Amino acid sequence: MKKLSMLLFALGAVTLLSAGVAKKKKKVIFFGDSITQAGVGPEGYITQLGAMLQQSHAGQYELIGAGIGGNKVYDLYLRMEKDVLEKKPDVVVIYVGINDVWHKASSRTGTDFDKFGGFYRALIKKIQDNGAKVIVCTPSVIGEKKDGDNEQDADLNKYSDLIRSISKEQSLPLVDLRKAFLDYEAANNKDNSEKGLLTSDRVHLNKEGNAFVADQMAKAITGL
Repeated sequence: MKKLSMLLFALGAVTLLSAGVAKKKKKVIFFGDSITQAGVGPEGYITQLGAMLQQSHAGQYELIGAGIGGNKVYDLYLRMEKDVLEKKPDVVVIYVGINDVWHKASSRTGTDFDKFGGFYRALIKKIQDNGAKVIVCTPSVIGEKKDGDNEQDADLNKYSDLIRSISKEQSLPLVDLRKAFLDYEAANNKDNSEKGLLTSDRVHLNKEGNAFVADQMAKAITGL
């Protein structure tokens, strides 16, 4: 009888332990600029993604936004320790590049192509060295007209190609927002408008744009 009680106690302890392990949420940090900063708002992509995952993967994920307006890739590198690594994430989604391209024209403070690649690779390495998985994203749009009609399309395509190549060579999950946005605009922007479909001002996402990004992110995150 005593042995049976001890066995039942042990089995109960194992069951409780297993339940505790199963309930541990996967911590995902979204690391980026103003698009990600707004992503935690009521209609933001992180908020909408959280609601989606609660429906399909209840209790499995903790989503954290780490976006600051105006940030470029080197800003992310400089604040990575405090804003990301100290939080011990399981997954980090790097969503940067718009300002690196956009600010070249708007304020002459963009990021040169070679420097962008160097900082981007350094970001990935440091995050991985701290035990987290990395998902990379291409920058979406600076203007919603068809590809080639917006002033900085060529640069966005060049920087996106670099991120795609890094994703391929390092076997990293890729959220190809550039391609997804271009495909959407080609199918839906019949008037070749510069804003209003997925963005409010050519860059920052409206409610529909946030939902669109949330859907793209969900595929990558749940696929890990």
